[in-house]
Amino acid sequence: MKKLFLIVLRWKLGLLAKMTLRRYKPGIIGITGTVGKTSTKAAIAAVLSTERRVRSSSKSFNNELGLPLSILGNWESTEGLFFWFKAIIFSIKQLIIKNPSYPELLVLEYGVDKPGDMKYLLNVAKPHIGIVTALGDIPVHVEFFAGPEGVAKEKIKLVNQLPVTGFAILNSDDKVVIDMKTQTRAHVITYGFEPGSDMRISNFSNRFDGESGGINFKLAYGGSIVPVKLNGILGKAQSYSSSIAATVGLIYGMNLVKISEAILNYKAPTGRLNLISGIKGSTIIDDTYNSSPLATHEALDVLKALKAKRKIAVLGDMLELGKYTMEAHEAVGRIAAKAADIIFTVGTRGKFITEAATKGNFSKKKVFTFMSVHEAGMELQKIIQKGDLILIKGSQGVRMEHITKEIMAEPERANELLVRQSKTWLKTPGLYD
Repeated sequence: MKKLFLIVLRWKLGLLAKMTLRRYKPGIIGITGTVGKTSTKAAIAAVLSTERRVRSSSKSFNNELGLPLSILGNWESTEGLFFWFKAIIFSIKQLIIKNPSYPELLVLEYGVDKPGDMKYLLNVAKPHIGIVTALGDIPVHVEFFAGPEGVAKEKIKLVNQLPVTGFAILNSDDKVVIDMKTQTRAHVITYGFEPGSDMRISNFSNRFDGESGGINFKLAYGGSIVPVKLNGILGKAQSYSSSIAATVGLIYGMNLVKISEAILNYKAPTGRLNLISGIKGSTIIDDTYNSSPLATHEALDVLKALKAKRKIAVLGDMLELGKYTMEAHEAVGRIAAKAADIIFTVGTRGKFITEAATKGNFSKKKVFTFMSVHEAGMELQKIIQKGDLILIKGSQGVRMEHITKEIMAEPERANELLVRQSKTWLKTPGLYD
């Protein structure tokens, strides 16, 4: 019965979304990639909303139900017994009676979990601007494809369909992504740290003074250079999101100076290398939204680069990696051994991390393995000292945000600062609750 309901709902939402696009004719900006889709969406909205009516969902509505929902309305969640009924009625109403506040531009995420997903999403909404963030050597969701090349083949469909008058914005630092430039008719604009990138990022640095921090970098395009300073977030991923947003701003006629000012309005989504105050005078790097090899390596690189009394890496399983599971977790273990003073793991795959970490000179006494996020959180509380810097990361299904909540200085602000704090999510058990 539930399966039938979902089939009917998918058909209904898709139809309504296509009819809405024909009625309102908004510009569509589409984003795909293994990491950074939601952050990029938020950064683009921060820039464009200074001059246009823009919609970008606050949640990761990027699948066969979420993408149509983003087109139909600006909903914060899909909870409640009658939500779908209300959404459909609202959508029909705005088809009949024109909605004067309907956005001029839609910023949409195109998520891919399995073969065929991109084709369906593009059938609902074909973007004029297509953005590919990064894929990495072992993308998330690779479990459902023959290999990484299968994931790339699915995601490349986004740039394949772009019109001649469109724009493909591609990551010049990711070989798989930059190779997509030969697969599109659209005008290609590249971004990244690589020399020769159209929108080049340079002079990047993470900063942390023991309590607060952020990132500094410069953006250069066509001979113009602007500095950017963002607070409360870490990692190169945020500079990538900002550079993409700047590129989209240029396409829509904004100048680089105005764009750099608008980027200051950007607030990174929760669970993406956000700095949060921890108990006992510690600081948390909360990166609990999701996990993949590429994103985990980036997070550990951030931890390694910052100065702190002690550095603690709390790492949950990376899921949906299929035959690459052991290899990917062992690589994380080797990197973690060089980045952290203490390592906590959560989940069955943690043994691959710990084994790889301790094959070198990393002490076995400084590695702790758990099969429960709550036990890990309680043990972590005991060992935390003033001045500790604690990275917490894991796949969505592991619910590593529970650990963040255990050790954050202001747990009463969890709803504001952490991912997955709705009633439905809190009632849904993770793999290791």
